[in-house]
Amino acid sequence: MTYDYDLFVIGGGSGGVRAGRVIAGLGKRVGIAEEYRYGGTCVIRGCVPKKLFVYASSFAEHFEDAKGFGWTVGETSFDWPTLIANKDREIERLEGLYRKGLDNANADIFNSRAVLEGPNEVRLLAEDRTVTAEKILIAVGGTPNRQPELPGHELCITSDEVFHIKQLPKSIVISGGGYVAVEFAGVFAGLGVETTIVYRGPEILRHFDMDLRQHLHQEMEKKGVRIICNETFEKVEKGDGRLIVTLSGGEVLSADQVMLAIGRLPLTGELGLEKAGVELDWSGHIVVDEYSKTSAENIWAVGDVSNRVPLTPVAIHESMCFIDTEFLGKPQMPDHDIIATAVFSHPEIGTVGVSEEEAIEKIGNLDIFKAVFRPMKHTLSGRDEKTMMKLIVDSQSNKVVGAHVLGPDAGEMAQLMAIPMKMGATKADFDRTMAVHPTAAEELVTMYQPSYRIVDGIRQD
Repeated sequence: MTYDYDLFVIGGGSGGVRAGRVIAGLGKRVGIAEEYRYGGTCVIRGCVPKKLFVYASSFAEHFEDAKGFGWTVGETSFDWPTLIANKDREIERLEGLYRKGLDNANADIFNSRAVLEGPNEVRLLAEDRTVTAEKILIAVGGTPNRQPELPGHELCITSDEVFHIKQLPKSIVISGGGYVAVEFAGVFAGLGVETTIVYRGPEILRHFDMDLRQHLHQEMEKKGVRIICNETFEKVEKGDGRLIVTLSGGEVLSADQVMLAIGRLPLTGELGLEKAGVELDWSGHIVVDEYSKTSAENIWAVGDVSNRVPLTPVAIHESMCFIDTEFLGKPQMPDHDIIATAVFSHPEIGTVGVSEEEAIEKIGNLDIFKAVFRPMKHTLSGRDEKTMMKLIVDSQSNKVVGAHVLGPDAGEMAQLMAIPMKMGATKADFDRTMAVHPTAAEELVTMYQPSYRIVDGIRQD
């Protein structure tokens, strides 16, 4: 059978665009459809604009810290519309680069929602026509959970809308305790907004190392963020020009804005998956095998729409493995082991490998190296902020299985730590590495004695 395309990609985010651009560059006939903007969540309304906001919110502390180094900083002011306009300009530039890459590779670009009409058929709703493809890649990503069961949820914003609010609120209440919640809490607090986090769990940043979670909690509270744990929203209402939030414990909060940051859901609804025989799991994610292949013979899925690791670089990696396997004849399974990640909170977190809690379950016998210290910068700035570094070592193999940093540039450190850990580095490898002095990162190679040990899952102080 002759098809219109060798590959049709549904979704113009990082994973979909990478696959479409590279495969079109191989001389294949490629079509790609995106119903919103090319670049996906990360570029358009996620990681990239978020980090620009993080930078913006850091300057107030920089101005304060400068005094300890002899600088006199004059009167300062912040203009929210200027930040929004400059951010929009940068996002537009990046979206243009994504489109240009596809165009230069001769991919057909469609500005349309695309749905499956069958195993090899894709309907472009904006054009009211159907095209055929030998292979189909689904890379539609996810969307914020808007908690429709919450009374008043329509009064709240999510990470989609937060980048476009017209004016900076004087106060905000954020529901959630993950990446998005703690990052935006830091952003708003840094910009002078009265900020409260409400989280259903006992501590923020579930799945991260408990020492990191507790340390970040303390540092955020020092910066003025109120964190309420073991509570949820009961309802949100309008009241006297503000929003009124009633919590499960009975407390009532008042704020200018209320944000829901309670996770993301896969965008698999009304995609026509049942017509193509694509199976979903209990959470609505597309079920894939170790090569990203779905239950349909000619359909694959990468990125957040599949229930694996919801990070942009992971989606790109999965796409490259798909290309190797299906178009270059080099079968390659995505490697989801030892993935570095960062939380751009205030202060920042960088982490690689397992938490202490996970390591206890999986390994049992561990050497734990931990240091908490005042960064050199703050010896003169006077800021009461501590950096924390922690290495988790398998006491039998001596391999470093977890590395966690909380402090300035932690994300940069995590990226570099991931390389030796991916190679199987031992604590002895860390110990024989010469330190770079004076840096905070030198602590990672100068912790020679364990702070404590775990034997058969039990801490030995």
